[in-house]
Amino acid sequence: MRKKRFSLLHLVILVPVTAVLTAGILLGVLYALVGKEGLSLLEGLYLVNSRFVGEYDETQVVDSALSGMVDGLGDRWSYYLTQEEYEDQNQRRTNKYVGVGVTVDYGSEEGLRVVAVTADGPAEKAGIQAGELITAVDGFSLAGEARYEGAERIQGEEGTVVSLEMRSADGQTRTVELTRTSLDSDPVTAEMLEGNIGYVALANFYDNSAERLEEEVTRLQEEGAVALVFDMRNNGGGYLSELTDMLDFLLPEGPIFITRDRAGNEKVTESDEQCVDLPMAVLVNANTYSAAEFFAAELQERGVAVIVGEPTSGKGYSQQTFALPHGGAMAISTSAYFTGSGTSLIGTGLTLDREVSLTGEGDAQLEAALELLKQ
Repeated sequence: MRKKRFSLLHLVILVPVTAVLTAGILLGVLYALVGKEGLSLLEGLYLVNSRFVGEYDETQVVDSALSGMVDGLGDRWSYYLTQEEYEDQNQRRTNKYVGVGVTVDYGSEEGLRVVAVTADGPAEKAGIQAGELITAVDGFSLAGEARYEGAERIQGEEGTVVSLEMRSADGQTRTVELTRTSLDSDPVTAEMLEGNIGYVALANFYDNSAERLEEEVTRLQEEGAVALVFDMRNNGGGYLSELTDMLDFLLPEGPIFITRDRAGNEKVTESDEQCVDLPMAVLVNANTYSAAEFFAAELQERGVAVIVGEPTSGKGYSQQTFALPHGGAMAISTSAYFTGSGTSLIGTGLTLDREVSLTGEGDAQLEAALELLKQ
């Protein structure tokens, strides 16, 4: 009996000692991984969950903390997404979405400017045209900073109705009610212009964009195109794989893109010898970002294209999106990228062959590009 009591005594002592040692090891591992700052974040969440007396939404607390963490990087290209925003982003990047069929920009303080209308979508059927202004959504004014909420308010569940207050270029106003529907968004539109110059407009670099660009350029070549204009205005970029596929299709053999990660490791993407042997021009504006900038830069660097339009921002970092356990995601800059010759656009943007701004009448940028191609 004495020996049994001695064993129980050891067991009683051993269990808490083991627990303390295990906790200490785990704490040491956590400290090594995230440091005292990371442990502070975890302790902050613990304190909120264990001591805060008010009502709160834990997901909202975590979203706010993660958003603040990304903001603290001081990098304009990194961003945080809630679960809903992350799901919406993934949907948009398939070039399929639920909406009314308008592409907008934020250039006007009075609302969202319609820059493109999807064929056969609700907006086109209601007579909405590019150049019009959306000033309110369901009675919510989009003036000033509120316009940045506009795109999210226009989106919604398929089959639901949204009311848009529209203002035309001549100042006429009207209210349009549209039923949201599922739409295929073709990222490429193309046509043959006067003088057998092919015009190709690219909306983004997401799913199927490279395949569609190749299809349209091939069609224009078969129809006798003697030159090509690529319209990258209001193109916010997308997947690097789509960019390099396009450049490989258009350009002859040689390096077309370089990425460099945090450790300094470089990856060089090469083009094969097959190419499109035509003079080219690229249209850009202040809303031409990322892959769209590098598309123009690489064509110019290879001596096959001129660039016409407005100065660009000079985005030179690629973002990788990391899904998080609670459904949200962090998209942070994980590598720098360069043209095939090693040129970065950071802080400089594109070097324009001709700087041209739009005046509101006609398309002065396209006209300038056509003029350069004919020289």
